[in-house]
Amino acid sequence: MADSTRRRAADPGPPDWLAEVAEGASRDAGGVPVEFLGDYLTLLADAATHGRQAKRRELDAVGVLGRRAAEQGISAGRVVQLYLSAARRLWQDLPMVVRSRDREAVRAAAAAVLQVVDDAVATLAEGYADARRDLVRREESLRRELIDDLLRGDSDLGTLVERAEPFGLDLARVHQVALAAPSRRLPDADAAISALEAVVFDRLGDRDVLVATKEGLLVVLAPADAVAADRPAPGQGASTELGRLMHRELSRLRRGRPWRVAVGRAHPGVYGIARSYEEARETLTMAGRLHADTPVVTAEDLLIYRVLLRDQPAMVDLVQAVLTPLTRARGGAGPLLDTLDAYFATGAVATESAKRLHVSVRTVTYRLDRVRTLTGYDPADPAHRFTLQAAVLGAKVLNWPGSPLPLPA
Repeated sequence: MADSTRRRAADPGPPDWLAEVAEGASRDAGGVPVEFLGDYLTLLADAATHGRQAKRRELDAVGVLGRRAAEQGISAGRVVQLYLSAARRLWQDLPMVVRSRDREAVRAAAAAVLQVVDDAVATLAEGYADARRDLVRREESLRRELIDDLLRGDSDLGTLVERAEPFGLDLARVHQVALAAPSRRLPDADAAISALEAVVFDRLGDRDVLVATKEGLLVVLAPADAVAADRPAPGQGASTELGRLMHRELSRLRRGRPWRVAVGRAHPGVYGIARSYEEARETLTMAGRLHADTPVVTAEDLLIYRVLLRDQPAMVDLVQAVLTPLTRARGGAGPLLDTLDAYFATGAVATESAKRLHVSVRTVTYRLDRVRTLTGYDPADPAHRFTLQAAVLGAKVLNWPGSPLPLPA
């Protein structure tokens, strides 16, 4: 740009007038450094005085400045304001020889300046947007890696704390993990994440909250105390509230319905996050196996099933010893198991069981009598009821009699 420099040196006016324009534009833009103008003012001055348009390499340099502004965290609005304010101030402060030209000359100078402004600002914004996309992709990659390591729970604690800080995570707090599973393959992950982020951030704030995907599921990591503080109904569990918040928002999406949400219990520290995730994942699996009719389940809801499954061989023995005689009944064991399940769920009230099963009370009492005859356990006897109920729960977990009981190891 040596030629333009020589031409500018020949123009009348104070030698530092462009520097004054740059400083004023910086103030107008809230203190954006004048370095981000680069040779932009020179391009404007050349356009005004000589009608010269910016060359491709000069505009490319402006695009680099846009990228640099994005990387340094300067807002797009402020950097664009810097450029527009610089153009306005330059036009006002042009040497009198330029502003005293005839009308056509002034019109031509204005058109040339506006063309440079248009090209430069467009290139600036393009460079800024490119840098922001790169930053978002990099952040998304870092977020996904952080989520994976947090949920796995076997990474170095010090490194995790350092990596979590830019995302606003205080790993010393008590967190819980919630998982959302669509009815089929996760449809539009970006739309689902955006929907969840909007509502979760609005209710809980954007600190200590992460929303991501993992293995076809939506993952929400949230501070348990924030969920509890936001709880609208007295006595309503914080885990249930987080799950309902997620389910309500996801159900508004056109795809993925019906959703099922599982929420792990709240635990402190880094390893508590991994523990809550494992609980949520087990709860989600268990709810599917049990054909749970509620869309939001918590680890507390299904804790008894996790206890039962910790000793699966013993559970298989219990089901086999107590319930396999029911297979000799007409119609198989299924109707009798359903009756026992409804009987225990209604507090051992036959009339309520009949309503739930849509059968007569006489049918319920007949089936309960068949259970007593075939197994030797009386559902109405408190001493027998616990054994029968534990066996029924175990059968649901093992999906028996729909699937054969596992063979002993």
